[in-house]
Amino acid sequence: MSRYIATRAVRGANALVIEAEAMLQKALSEKGPNTLIEFPNTAYYLPLIYGMTGLEITELSQLSEVLQIARKLLHPVPAESKWTPYLGETLDSGMATLMAAEIIEAIRSIYQLQPELYPGLELGGGTEYSDRDFGMSGRMNGPIDDIQLRSWGIQLVDGRMPGFAAIVGAAKSNEVAVKIVRELQQRNILTFLSGNVNGRSIIDQLVEEGVDLGYDTYTVPFGTDTISAIYALGFATRSALTFGGIKAGQARSILEYNRDRVFAFVLALGEVDDLKYAAAAGAINFGFPVIADTVIPQILPTGVTTYEHVVSMPFNEIEGKDDSERATKLVQKCIQVRGVKIKITDVPVPVPYGSAFEGEVVRRADMRVEFGGKNSRSFEYLFMTDMEDITDGKVEVVGPTFDDLEDGASMDMGVVVQVAGREMEMDFEPVLERQIHDFVNGASGIQHIGQRDIVWCRISKSAAEKGFNLGHFGKIIHARLHGDFGAVLDKVQVTVYTDKEEMDKWLATAREAYNFRNIRLADMTDNSVEEFYSCTLCQSFAPDHVCVVSPERLGLCGAYNWLDCKASFSIDPTGPNQPIKLGTCYDESVGYWQGTIDYTKSASHGVVEKVSMYSIMENPMTACGCFEAILMYIPEVEGVIVVSREDTGMTPMGMKFSTLAGMAGGGVQTPGVMGIGKYYMLSPKFISAEGGFKRVVWMSKNLKDSMLGELQGVAEREGIPDLIDRIADGEAVTTVEELQEWVKTKQHPVLEMPTMQREEKELDIPETATDSSEVIAQAEAVIAKTTTEPSEPAPEAEKAPPPPAPAVPAPSVLTGVMGDGAENAVNMLRRALIAALAELGGIEGLDVASFQPAAGT
Repeated sequence: MSRYIATRAVRGANALVIEAEAMLQKALSEKGPNTLIEFPNTAYYLPLIYGMTGLEITELSQLSEVLQIARKLLHPVPAESKWTPYLGETLDSGMATLMAAEIIEAIRSIYQLQPELYPGLELGGGTEYSDRDFGMSGRMNGPIDDIQLRSWGIQLVDGRMPGFAAIVGAAKSNEVAVKIVRELQQRNILTFLSGNVNGRSIIDQLVEEGVDLGYDTYTVPFGTDTISAIYALGFATRSALTFGGIKAGQARSILEYNRDRVFAFVLALGEVDDLKYAAAAGAINFGFPVIADTVIPQILPTGVTTYEHVVSMPFNEIEGKDDSERATKLVQKCIQVRGVKIKITDVPVPVPYGSAFEGEVVRRADMRVEFGGKNSRSFEYLFMTDMEDITDGKVEVVGPTFDDLEDGASMDMGVVVQVAGREMEMDFEPVLERQIHDFVNGASGIQHIGQRDIVWCRISKSAAEKGFNLGHFGKIIHARLHGDFGAVLDKVQVTVYTDKEEMDKWLATAREAYNFRNIRLADMTDNSVEEFYSCTLCQSFAPDHVCVVSPERLGLCGAYNWLDCKASFSIDPTGPNQPIKLGTCYDESVGYWQGTIDYTKSASHGVVEKVSMYSIMENPMTACGCFEAILMYIPEVEGVIVVSREDTGMTPMGMKFSTLAGMAGGGVQTPGVMGIGKYYMLSPKFISAEGGFKRVVWMSKNLKDSMLGELQGVAEREGIPDLIDRIADGEAVTTVEELQEWVKTKQHPVLEMPTMQREEKELDIPETATDSSEVIAQAEAVIAKTTTEPSEPAPEAEKAPPPPAPAVPAPSVLTGVMGDGAENAVNMLRRALIAALAELGGIEGLDVASFQPAAGT
């Protein structure tokens, strides 16, 4: 361990804790001890402090206890004459630094100094502040909210977003700053920006060069000082709490989870001062290495991190023909040191390409040309054909280009994709066609919205100036289809039509195909197939969670349906989507099959004994944290509420989405609470064991409005055409009492339905009903694969992380209910505790029978 690094880190930590103490005393005097302390839209209080200590900080006075903990972690500066190991003292100082930094940012928030103001900056997506009237303009992002964390969840777990980079300081030049960020974006690495060197920040450099910042571009500006980097470590802490099923206060587990599963690193640009050394020591606690582009001491042996701890790579000493090449090599070194797993498909286009550009918005003032929308038509159609009928890689444009059009003009465009392959099936056509949206959006300067015949696409002036033309749409689709679906495709040919006559002909053909697919999908039910599919993508983050996907129940993230999983299995037979042979059906109404029981138990490492497909009350499906919405049972009205991930308001349960999500995620089975994909509500199998959609009594308004047409169709199917009007939302109802009154006033159908609580029926499952060895072998192969994917070259083979401790299933208790509902909830908890005690053999001297709830409750 370097004495120099230890000295600087210890010194920086001591200084920041003193600063935090002074700020707290000032705030207590000016604002009062009971002043509310919180970060926006999170259930995790001050997340790093909450994760490390378990303290739920809600008032200013409570920060004194945190400062006492931080003070105990401080150490004196190492003596110059005495050589001793400094690693422990340095890591302690780093953790004290992070706690002090979070305290400072929390205090700044009550003075409305967070998020930091930055005139002229327009964020492309960011944290919403309900108490501030500035939208996304003129300010930094501040802390990332729970909504965005969960929104990114599926990308974090399926490899599209392989990790994150925390950049602190300023680059050698604006051009180098842009190149570093573009290299990270092209690898789909989430980038957090903070800090400065002599008053100049990388944020300044990017803004000056017109780089779009915000959630939509994976490039999030926290602030221009080093302290704001705490938001990156808070994000990491919440990743463990949200997806890993780890509880607050389990500091070691949180740190190990991040080391083994969250591939992040710190890139220090420019001079490294005491505070940056101290913050870097805090990041190393998480297993995140630090790479500097200046001369600093190195810590190369492995230990707390997977590979090196601190690496010095002086920018001007990097081999390269120019600064651009040196910037590329610097990013490559960062990826190598952390062992980030990168999947790159070479896409031959003249603009930067990667998932980080998928959220880019091309404004009308910046638009060269658009296709679709109000002023023109645009469609996409993919279909399979015979091998001999197409030429792989052929891209043709039939009709005029946009070269002769004025800037901002509109024109028709149809993209017809013909594919062929020995393993290709007609069922895969809509699956592959839906990918075109993501494929095209990956190009910088291109905006793509919609699919089928409602496509709306724009090319920016900057992309056109770099040479992007209509043919590049075909080149993108060809490259990405081969890269992502090469196991089923041998040939891909793309034709871009702008000629009116050809457009009319192909659009009519496409619409016939769309209609045929709609009818086919509508006829596909759970009873019409002999196998469901597993999805264990999220086990990289939630190791005990497994989804079971059927034709009538899509994945809770909303991104995978049964056909998607079938195509995925054909492409990668050892991948995360495995067929589950259903076998014997033990209860069709609740949804129990021998195959689903066997697979769920083995793939969850025995944590989940069995899962029902159609019930929220009886062994509901677990969730990782990527769900689009949450279902929750409300005993006072014998119905369920549906809370959208995008809903930041209060629910009738007295909790916001972010709080409810803590009960539904982490691979924990909680009867009465369940994460879902929002389109599951349209399925006839939607909690059908409890009566289906008629149980919905309250729904987030954004869901109700955005899905009104589809939900109306469900209401008519249920025989209650005005059912949607009988469902409350957040504008009309915010408490349980108001919900009870609403249900009575609107004569909601739950008034005539029986209770949702019932005794679980014992299943007649033979002890050796089937040979489950094949199921177990499949599950083990999938789990092994998620931890052994190849990455860009690393110094040595990455060690497999130790197996995580099995999570303890949460009791089926619903916090926040009142009256008779509260008694029901307490009885549910009581039964769960009794069962747990019995499982453990009881407690000597304790008569558990005396704790049994009264009969009938």
